[in-house]
Amino acid sequence: MRKIGLLAFAVLLAACGATKTVLTADKAPVLAKLDLKNVVDDKVAVTVDAGAFTTDEVLFYIPKTVPGTYSTDNYGRYIEGFKALDYEGKELTFSKLDDNTWKVSNGKNLDKVTYWVNDTYDTEGEVKDKVFSPSGTNINAGKTFMLNLHGFVGYFGGLKEVPYELSIVRPEALKPTTSLTPKVLEAPVANVDVFSASRYFDVIDNPILYAKPNTETFEINGITVTLSVYSPSGIYSALSLKDRMEKMMGAQKTFLGDVDGTKIYNILLYLSTMEADDASGFGALEHHTSTVVVLPEAMPKERLEQAMVDVVSHEFFHIVTPLNVHSEEVQYFDFNDPKMSQHLWMYEGTTEYFANLFQIQQGLIDEGEFYQRMMDKINNAKSYDDAMSFTEMSKNILVDPYKKNYANVYEKGALINMVLDIQLRQLSNGEKGVLWLMKELSKKYGNDTPFEDDKLIDEIVAMTYPEIRTFFDTYVIGDTPIDYSSYLGMVGLSTDLIEQETGYFLDGDNPFIDVEQGNENVVFIRKGIQLNSFFKGLGAEGGDIIKEINGTAVTLESIRPIIGKSFGWSPDTEISMVVDRDGKEVLLEGKVGAPTVNVETIVPVENVSDEVLELRQAWLKG
Repeated sequence: MRKIGLLAFAVLLAACGATKTVLTADKAPVLAKLDLKNVVDDKVAVTVDAGAFTTDEVLFYIPKTVPGTYSTDNYGRYIEGFKALDYEGKELTFSKLDDNTWKVSNGKNLDKVTYWVNDTYDTEGEVKDKVFSPSGTNINAGKTFMLNLHGFVGYFGGLKEVPYELSIVRPEALKPTTSLTPKVLEAPVANVDVFSASRYFDVIDNPILYAKPNTETFEINGITVTLSVYSPSGIYSALSLKDRMEKMMGAQKTFLGDVDGTKIYNILLYLSTMEADDASGFGALEHHTSTVVVLPEAMPKERLEQAMVDVVSHEFFHIVTPLNVHSEEVQYFDFNDPKMSQHLWMYEGTTEYFANLFQIQQGLIDEGEFYQRMMDKINNAKSYDDAMSFTEMSKNILVDPYKKNYANVYEKGALINMVLDIQLRQLSNGEKGVLWLMKELSKKYGNDTPFEDDKLIDEIVAMTYPEIRTFFDTYVIGDTPIDYSSYLGMVGLSTDLIEQETGYFLDGDNPFIDVEQGNENVVFIRKGIQLNSFFKGLGAEGGDIIKEINGTAVTLESIRPIIGKSFGWSPDTEISMVVDRDGKEVLLEGKVGAPTVNVETIVPVENVSDEVLELRQAWLKG
């Protein structure tokens, strides 16, 4: 991007002058301002103003890592034109220590810092370590803004626990959806939203979606839920998606019973065009009282609704953990030097397990669908290091070789909870399971009381049975792969082969294609996996390099919109694909069909005892 002049910025964010509050920085709220109305070269102007500093050196940070992402994203990469200003508006000397840290040496004269923010969505195809879209940012002047605030608002060293006041100048037509608390002003200013937060964590824990009003609100057993939708072409409305969300979240709350971590919950749904300058990472990021969901707008309604059910149900269950049950590492998260908890098996694994278990318990899916989901996780977990300690991986999730196994928290992490659930049910004659355990932990700890990270498993064993110590020592702390058949056998289940639907290029979260490392122009069909009937029907083979699809040269950038459009293909859609196979070009043509694969699944065993059937019923139906 071209360098921009800062004159307009300086005028917009003029210094407070000699009338600045005399409160010291540790006693005054931090005032942060964003201008969404006067966007310049796709950048937003930000100012962050604390009270009077009493030290010669002041550090200012943009987060390196934020809770729920478990990755190093360096949001400071998207900051430009940083300035440190004194009380007269004059620039102070500063140094940039790394991507996310700025040091002002003459700190006692520092009034505030100002800078410009780039968004992440339109650079996802350009940067090497791109930010996962649901934790990223979007600036689309006059149309929409996805404000994951960790990408916009920073913090001063030592001031993470002081209150924040956030002022946002916005275009008249755009309205915010957020769980942040609006501040009641004696003299409100038109098209300026002001929010309050008790500390910096509460700022970044409450994203804001600005868009033209497209919202629906409903009540779920004492929780007010708002669904806000940005659909670039306008084909999806919040009203069109409300019924499925309301039914699903009502079932979740019934499943949870008296677990109650919040009175409000906001679902911020951003639908991507799948173009090169738009979001390409699909899924969701949890927050304590909201979630950001990013999905392709090209998805047919039925598939979009099912994707929403799957991802939102997972994120909503985070009101149990880490909202109600979390360690000190989560409670006092260090955004720029994070110390990670060893309990991803719970934060993500329990949550993902509940996102599937509640659907069978509440009648949203049948037993066959539930069994297939668990079998998929067993198969998916095989692509990760099955002999890696889950607690060790969790503590070291930001570094190799652990970080490349992170996605296993949604596979083996859920399975750890499944087998723990079955064992608890067996030991308690069907009375206690993982949901019971999480309720007990919620009662003991709650929102504001963290547990000591290395004592949680001792607490769980003390609350349950000695056999649970063996379970954790062997399969969670230890590196022994789980023998799932033995646990499934406890509830009268075994495995068999069935035919299952897939996408054309993806099987759920698992792609049939990949990109050559270091060369995004080489897209190939993966080897060593079972291809679906779409690829098999065309005559494709593992290792084929895809050169063209319907006359379009294939690269990482060009394949994304093709994948997006494939969600709308019918079985009779014609396709031509040119592949490079061992140095020779091969033309593949035909109808895309309805893609399927033959997969192993879980099935009931015939002629099992009444005791086993009762245990299975207690596990599946609670």
